[in-house]
Amino acid sequence: MSAPLLKTEVFAALPPPYAGDVKPRIRERLTARPEHTIVVLDDDPTGTQTVYEVPVLTTWDVPALRAEFSRPGACFYILTNSRSLVASHARTLNHEIATNLRAAAGKQPFTVVSRSDSTLRGHFPLETDVLAEELGPFDATLIIPYFEAGGRYTIHDVHYVAEGDKLIPAAEMPFAKDAVFGYQHSNLREWVEEKTQGRVKSHEVASVSLETIRVGGPQAVLEQLQNLAKGSVCIVNAAALSDMDVFALGLLMAEQNGCRYLLRSAAQIVAARLGLETRPLLSGDDLKTGGGTGGLVIVGSYVPKTTQQLTHLLANTNIDRIELPVPSLLDEARRAECIEKAMEGLHKGLQAKRDVVLYTSRALVTGDDAARNLQIGNSVSAALVTIVQRLTVRPRYLIAKGGITSSDLATRGLGVKRAMVAGQLLPGIPVWRLGSEAKFPELNYVVFPGNVGGPDALAEAVSKLNVRSASEEP
Repeated sequence: MSAPLLKTEVFAALPPPYAGDVKPRIRERLTARPEHTIVVLDDDPTGTQTVYEVPVLTTWDVPALRAEFSRPGACFYILTNSRSLVASHARTLNHEIATNLRAAAGKQPFTVVSRSDSTLRGHFPLETDVLAEELGPFDATLIIPYFEAGGRYTIHDVHYVAEGDKLIPAAEMPFAKDAVFGYQHSNLREWVEEKTQGRVKSHEVASVSLETIRVGGPQAVLEQLQNLAKGSVCIVNAAALSDMDVFALGLLMAEQNGCRYLLRSAAQIVAARLGLETRPLLSGDDLKTGGGTGGLVIVGSYVPKTTQQLTHLLANTNIDRIELPVPSLLDEARRAECIEKAMEGLHKGLQAKRDVVLYTSRALVTGDDAARNLQIGNSVSAALVTIVQRLTVRPRYLIAKGGITSSDLATRGLGVKRAMVAGQLLPGIPVWRLGSEAKFPELNYVVFPGNVGGPDALAEAVSKLNVRSASEEP
């Protein structure tokens, strides 16, 4: 393991950011081409963590997609939750969505973003391969894992995770040890070769450098993108929000010159490509959580950061707590009793206007291979879904901790088909307003990524949701 770099020193040695705000230029170009849509295929719900006032679909039949293409708006998300699937199912799913998108869009142009984890977990290159087969040809596939709120930076082609003032190569973080999506390389050129099993060699991978973005600006980005080898892979360096804006403008210019790109990215590029201004975090007046019952927090994620945040919540608040022992959930003889006991505690706490946290036991249970690990995760998630389906008390709000957890609870537990992203509760933590078809219409549903926020972030989210707006005061 290498010695962590100091973020302040590394950033000080970089060229200064490009001068000037390019967002207005992005929005001008979008206004001039209102028929062009960005479609984000999100492999878990946390990809909405940089945007606002955009819809999220959890269904992708042709009529639903055609209706979305016909609505005004420059972007919509499709929640695939493919990170929870084995490779064969993820392939089938992406094929189905791509086929339906082509049928629904007709001649309407659209850009495809295959959104995945900023710490490089997910079905790559499987998903981009399928999308290229069905929706291509593309001039290049762009790899863009930068995500500001999560401290994910790509510098000199190496992807880092910031912990305080330390920049740690991504492959040295716990995320890289993921039982299903683990990897060994932090240099993204080498990571591409590793993930493609040598099909794409590291020396064949192109790179848009920070020097290109910060010194050359959008025009230099445009020129490099237009000169990429057809069908190549290109990684994008970024260490500031302005880097994404400059790259997004160059990308948009290339697209408007007739180029087509497939994006494999974290969340940040979508907001940049839309020219979105940074909005204040959501307040009590924005949220209007209501006051008839308690709020509900459900924690399914197992990444160390989630466990740290849960531990802080339990130690520093008097929130009602219900633990679900995972071994009991995996034992058919004890599963029903375990769920029933949790239901009793939930209804009692929520009806008494107390906030409740329901969490899976923290000892990670693993199987012999990746398929078994996914099976265990899906079995635990199914228990959480069952609990939400059986809820008879509407919570004031619902926080779902973890990408797969929040996806399963939204689609299967709450029956969400279309929601609107209201904004961010905390940096990188989006709030959805559920549609009329959901089990609890208009509920504030907080999609809390497993790997985002400091130790007190979960407690801070609960506290913020308990601040009533003036209109709600008795």
